[in-house]
Amino acid sequence: MEALILFGLVLTLLFLGLPVGISLGLSSILFITFVSDAKLTSVAISLFGAGQHYTLLAIPFFILASSFMSTGGGAKRLINFSIACVGHFRGGLAMASVLACMMFAALSGSSPATVVAIGSIAIVGMRQVGYSKEFASGIIANAGTLGILIPPSIVMVVYASATDVSVGRMFLAGVIPGILAGTMLMLAIYVVARIKNLPSEPWKGFGAIVKGGKEAGWGLFLIVIIMGGIYGGAFTPTEAAAVAAIYSIFIALFVYRDMGPLKGISWVSETDSAAAKVGFNGTVYGLSFFMVWMIMAFFATSGPESTVTAADRALWGAPLSLMITALYVYIRGAQLHTSGLHAVMAGLPVWGRNLLLMLKKFFPVLYSKETKEVMLTGTKTTLMLMFIIANALLFAHTLSEERIPQMVTQWMLGVGFNWFTFLIAVNILLLIGGQFMEPSGLLLIVAPIVFPIAMELGIDPIHLGIIMVVNMEIGMITPPIGLNLFVTSAITGMSLSKVVKAATPFMLVLMFFLIIVTYIPALSTALPYAVMGPEIINR
Repeated sequence: MEALILFGLVLTLLFLGLPVGISLGLSSILFITFVSDAKLTSVAISLFGAGQHYTLLAIPFFILASSFMSTGGGAKRLINFSIACVGHFRGGLAMASVLACMMFAALSGSSPATVVAIGSIAIVGMRQVGYSKEFASGIIANAGTLGILIPPSIVMVVYASATDVSVGRMFLAGVIPGILAGTMLMLAIYVVARIKNLPSEPWKGFGAIVKGGKEAGWGLFLIVIIMGGIYGGAFTPTEAAAVAAIYSIFIALFVYRDMGPLKGISWVSETDSAAAKVGFNGTVYGLSFFMVWMIMAFFATSGPESTVTAADRALWGAPLSLMITALYVYIRGAQLHTSGLHAVMAGLPVWGRNLLLMLKKFFPVLYSKETKEVMLTGTKTTLMLMFIIANALLFAHTLSEERIPQMVTQWMLGVGFNWFTFLIAVNILLLIGGQFMEPSGLLLIVAPIVFPIAMELGIDPIHLGIIMVVNMEIGMITPPIGLNLFVTSAITGMSLSKVVKAATPFMLVLMFFLIIVTYIPALSTALPYAVMGPEIINR
């Protein structure tokens, strides 16, 4: 009876038009005040605990990293790289949009952010070469959902905090399903493109792929920092998120220079000589390799019992970096009929000019109008999400106080649910709930209920987490509350009903993908088991 009253309060407040966060929090307070025997002080304790949850601290940092990568030119470079890789296939620009969403998902952890960053550029590009607005919108709305499946994922962080499972294992578990989902969407696009005779881009050669990879490399290296740092034991997922935010700010403001006072100022000017450009590029490649070497070597040798020092790593990395620089300037210098040493010396003033400019503009860049706007946007998103999460945790606390998860567990086991039928019930519950609630809030409500049952039935907690995340994906593109639908509608100017109609065919691909993920656990568990071992749950 108590469970019916509690859920009835939530649904009533939602249908009255109150926001999700307020509905969850207010229903919990009313229930504790007038129905439950729990003390009202538990409300304050629960809300305070939400703010002190270490794992959840990763969320604002991932949001900040996503904001700067989106505004600072990272998305544009990922799209160009994706077009160079797959644009020559039939329907290649649409496939490149999916590939770009996959890569940006690995930088952002957010589905709406992926839709905004990639969709605002890719949809215009697809329209220019002959794709219908409906087709382009349907692809972006669906591909954007990969933002919460491919690690790092904010929703995975929320699931880990709700169930006390490893964030690192959840991130690893999303790699294979994320790649599979993206591949399935690209295959579906290719089939439709062959039927509708959609256009393809001309093949520009491997040189275009290399060039696109170099331009996008600074952004893509963020994936190495996050994943390598976590699994190399250098830092926790929360610390990885903080490092990712700082790295994204630096790359967006000082390297890509697509925003702030340095916007439009390239590293190499037209007045620089050809030898200076060769020397500068050669030293850039050498220093870049040295940075990657030092970071990767640190991740690989940073164990508590390791005796490898930074000097040891540099002893190997420095000669290799010098060899790369020397080889580049020798080959390119020979084409210009100049020596490699002369090219390097000619490139030093380019370095001096840029370093002096960065030093001079350091504080003006950090406090520029565009930087403040990005910070403000990220802060607003964080506050909105954390408000929902805090109230959802209060709701989960109320469920726990009334022992509702244990009651549901006993009932489901009593009526004969096995693991197969239970997962069907979980999918149906989440697909319905995803139509009306934001993913993080829904997950924090449902996870405490279904998690104990899954453990009793022998379902792997990491596998359950991926199933729930995929359901959240589909919820992002189902009306009436699907966030990706609203974001896509805002980008394209299309009505919500037209966006829903456009997204439905590709949503069926994700529904089929959900079935595969649900009943093939190895897709989710193989990689985390191989790297970190199975998740141990103390019942």
